[in-house]
Amino acid sequence: MPRLLAGLVDDAAVFPPGNAALPDAVTAHRRHRAAWYADLVGPLLLPASDLQAGALTGLVDPAEGLVIGLIGDTGLDGLPAALSALAPDGVTARQVEAPVAKRGEDPAPGVAELVALAGRLDGASVYAEIPLTLGLMDALDALARARAGGLPVAAKFRTGGLAAELFPTPVELAAVICACRDRELPFKLTAGLHHAIRHRDPETGFTHHGFVNVLAATLAAVEGAQVDAVAELLAATDPLRVVESARARRESARPLWVGYGSCSISEPLTDLIRLGLVNGGYEA
Repeated sequence: MPRLLAGLVDDAAVFPPGNAALPDAVTAHRRHRAAWYADLVGPLLLPASDLQAGALTGLVDPAEGLVIGLIGDTGLDGLPAALSALAPDGVTARQVEAPVAKRGEDPAPGVAELVALAGRLDGASVYAEIPLTLGLMDALDALARARAGGLPVAAKFRTGGLAAELFPTPVELAAVICACRDRELPFKLTAGLHHAIRHRDPETGFTHHGFVNVLAATLAAVEGAQVDAVAELLAATDPLRVVESARARRESARPLWVGYGSCSISEPLTDLIRLGLVNGGYEA
């Protein structure tokens, strides 16, 4: 697995549209961790609502050291209880991710609350999901200040969903990538990144961002490209426009973009093989 792609895809099997049952998701994640493509796969993402006390008992051997990412779907107040529920099962939360505001709301109070929580956690990375609306840049400034002060906090943005307005335009996403670049602030993405190259879903009519487009755009941004050039890479539907820049940097560490969650591991892996970015003879 090229170094550029290490940990790119978190295992979001229990989330839509996959909606795997928790026992099935744990079993499949264990198989991914033992496979030849294991370095591509990040932690198993689990919602706080699924992690009542004992939820993983019997599914996980405490000695195996399962690592997860905790998604705060019950609100910021529910995160401490969900984290406490993991301890008896020997499960570690490598990252905690939570929305800090709804669209149209000021994200500042939620960012402040999540930053305070990060100060009480033992080394877990904390990602604040910020809506691409009013107050975004101030929220990024607050996260950048907290990170400069030593807290493991970063940003997270939604790139898809069940409504058209949840899909940012290439220019909007490019502006966010460049804003994070300017602040030296890592970011994660969530939803909508089902395939490597930008495409239109024939069932919904929504145009989805491609994860290799995002990779190429982020590489360009880190090298100094401005919003218009970054947006062009995000908007490209010709694989040649975006694959070559990634191929040329295969053995370099991926800058800025931490990764994204996918309910399927096989889909992104298959795309990467077909594009020649990963050498593999079979799918997940």
